[in-house]
Amino acid sequence: MPSLKDVKTKIVGVGKTKQITRAMNMVASAKLRGAQARIERFRPYAAKYRQVLAELAGKAEGNAHPLLVEHEEKKSCAIVMVTSDRGLCGSFNGNIITRALGLAREKTSAGMSVSFACIGRKGRDAARKAGYSMLTSYADRMGSIDFALATSVAAEAIQGYEALAFDEVWLVYGEFVSMGHQPPRALCLLPLKTPEVGETPQGSGEARCEYVYEPREEKLLAELLPRYVRVQIYSGLLDTSASEHAARMAAMDNATRNCNELINSLTLLYNKTRQASITSELIDIVGGAEALNG
Repeated sequence: MPSLKDVKTKIVGVGKTKQITRAMNMVASAKLRGAQARIERFRPYAAKYRQVLAELAGKAEGNAHPLLVEHEEKKSCAIVMVTSDRGLCGSFNGNIITRALGLAREKTSAGMSVSFACIGRKGRDAARKAGYSMLTSYADRMGSIDFALATSVAAEAIQGYEALAFDEVWLVYGEFVSMGHQPPRALCLLPLKTPEVGETPQGSGEARCEYVYEPREEKLLAELLPRYVRVQIYSGLLDTSASEHAARMAAMDNATRNCNELINSLTLLYNKTRQASITSELIDIVGGAEALNG
């Protein structure tokens, strides 16, 4: 049985760990409110942008813009993976990395070469460890997301697709669904997939709208398609940021609860050890008294 001093030291140590996890939970909660507000404001814009652009691309000819042309022979694929820079957020980063590496294996088995553009230190380290080539990486940028970061990543993806360096460009990120659910999502950025005839937008009960465009579709596509790529990447950054804080908040809440349970069990052990020590001392006293009386 451990000594009273050892048990008491463990209780103090777990108590300090509990203070850290509670503080991290509060920080994640404060950051989550701002990140959640940003993605909730931006998501309808990104969804409507994709819907209108898909409608516009469906009316235009297949070769109206290089970003709409699907390459006949697919040899290479670029995957933009968005993760967090720090850990302590449960399986959040692991799920995104698993989804991205699974997609990479699918493309590799199809005979395509795969390269990564990583935003976030965790994804960058995982892609390098898996042995994939790295197009570019951005570390320590998830704490201060801005549209310039999405513009920089999109410019490299667009340039590579137009130069036939990539035949597909995918975006893998963590989608913020709710406080307890942040599934990884893979989105094909390029080439743009146009909806089938008669198909309505996902999650919408409305009929498909007909738009009148001015100027012609080709001129609009030249301006809107690069913006579409930037918008979708920025939406993925905001989703991942909100998901990271929600996952960290849940992980720290679980850690705090585990600390409470461990403190309770150590306190019970401390009381049992103290009781055993007192009982042993009493037995020694009684035994000594009986020996003197005898």
